[in-house]
Amino acid sequence: MSKNLFLTGTGTDVGKTYVSGLMIKKMRENKKKTAYYKAAMSGNDRRPDGSLIPGDAQFVKSISGLEQPLEEMCPYLYEAAVSPHLAAQMEGNPVELERVLECFDDVCNRYDYVTAEGSGGILCPLRFDRYKIRLEDFIKARNLSCLMVADAGLGTINSVVLTAEYMKAHGIPVKGIIFNRYQQGNTLHEDNLLMCESLTGLKVLACVRDGDTDLEIPFELLESLYE
Repeated sequence: MSKNLFLTGTGTDVGKTYVSGLMIKKMRENKKKTAYYKAAMSGNDRRPDGSLIPGDAQFVKSISGLEQPLEEMCPYLYEAAVSPHLAAQMEGNPVELERVLECFDDVCNRYDYVTAEGSGGILCPLRFDRYKIRLEDFIKARNLSCLMVADAGLGTINSVVLTAEYMKAHGIPVKGIIFNRYQQGNTLHEDNLLMCESLTGLKVLACVRDGDTDLEIPFELLESLYE
């Protein structure tokens, strides 16, 4: 079985997919057999034949050089650019946790390191009808450790601390934080880093700037995050 790590965000569009791609790229450059996985992916475009393109997975492949087939990366794809639980209701394809876990286990059996990415923030529901499925159900079912991705800009103190407190209260282990869209020398960004570390007790393990093509983190530290 593989060593795994789950990436959650403080919200939508904070850069989880971008960071996932950079992490996987670094693992591949160090000769690690690695893979990407996302339980549910919404907001996808269609091919001419009508099939959905897993956009996040395709983006990860493009920046990481990953050879893993797109078909392995995500069991539930939706066209509507809304939360997976709502997209599933609109499109009639509800998430089944058993299938999510089965597909994840299949990936884990064929790769050594798996980076799993969440949808939106930690509270984003995967299903919300007569059955209730949240990201933490997937995380806990496979005892995954987590890394938090946050935007470095205004408002991040509140979102980082609330996310950290929720995860702590629900017994979800967090290895640290990665800041995205970070600007060295920006007083706000530098203060946000210090405040988030102080208020959560978590370390900011890496800072990603717009346009970065490599993750500035020691490979040994990155590898140690996977369990």
